[in-house]
Amino acid sequence: MITAEGLTKRYGAKTAVDGLDFTVPPGRVTGFLGPNGAGKSTTMRMIVGLDRPSAGHVTVNGKPFARHRAPLHEVGALLDAKAVHTGRTAEHHLLAMAATHGIGRQRVREVIELTGLESVARKRVGGFSLGMGQRLGIAAALLGDPATLLFDEPVNGLDPEGVLWVRRLVRNLAAEGRTIFLSSHLMSEMALTADHLIVLGKGRIITDAPVAEVIAGGTRSRVHVRSPHASQLADLLAGPDVTVMRSETGALEVTGIEASGIGDLAAQHALAIHELTQQNASLEEAYMALTADAVEYRTEALR
Repeated sequence: MITAEGLTKRYGAKTAVDGLDFTVPPGRVTGFLGPNGAGKSTTMRMIVGLDRPSAGHVTVNGKPFARHRAPLHEVGALLDAKAVHTGRTAEHHLLAMAATHGIGRQRVREVIELTGLESVARKRVGGFSLGMGQRLGIAAALLGDPATLLFDEPVNGLDPEGVLWVRRLVRNLAAEGRTIFLSSHLMSEMALTADHLIVLGKGRIITDAPVAEVIAGGTRSRVHVRSPHASQLADLLAGPDVTVMRSETGALEVTGIEASGIGDLAAQHALAIHELTQQNASLEEAYMALTADAVEYRTEALR
């Protein structure tokens, strides 16, 4: 379990993390989201003792990270896959880590096999692709068989098979009762992987809720309607709580009313409908709505 209370980090006049209170319990995948500069990486670094809080504190499995006598057995972290001696082989990198905690060669072989690194285990890390480097970072995080795992962008550089593998891995680890804290910018993948979300904006928590609740609260579902009587139907649907937008094809995109209500209204007025599709909101839409005022680095959309 990870517990933060009043967690704050300042760099001079800039407050990167501002009084965070949150808990990441075992048995579920907790996603960690936020725009660039929101404070996610700084928060994760403070969890594993790489940065010292300016105020507040954070514990892992009941203790600050630095007080664990055998931290690899408590916490596994993938924060920077490039933080590896490039002249070492993957196997030697893991053996060196294992030696610091009295972990045997058998466990090293197990994590190499688990992460699909058998064919490159004796190759130098400097020649690894980005995806293979990510697999090595995950192997290192799993080395001590820890109860708590932190992954920062674990699918970065992985092919579709690798992305699916990571998704299944973290779900299985959570099912074993481990604490999983997962950061990613891939909303589609987070929607499939996470059970709960903590969203940061400008160093503060914007929301801390289950994925389904975040999606439902951050957006409104819409209905796609195609009808030869689109104009007449749009006039009938108009109201203070209903928004109707017309596409270039003549179809309607309607929010504020369910598909069944649109169908009933069309039937009452004998209007033919050729398509009536309820389009549920996505996590990406909810995330963009939640963080609209918290984006520090903004670009203009291409036209």
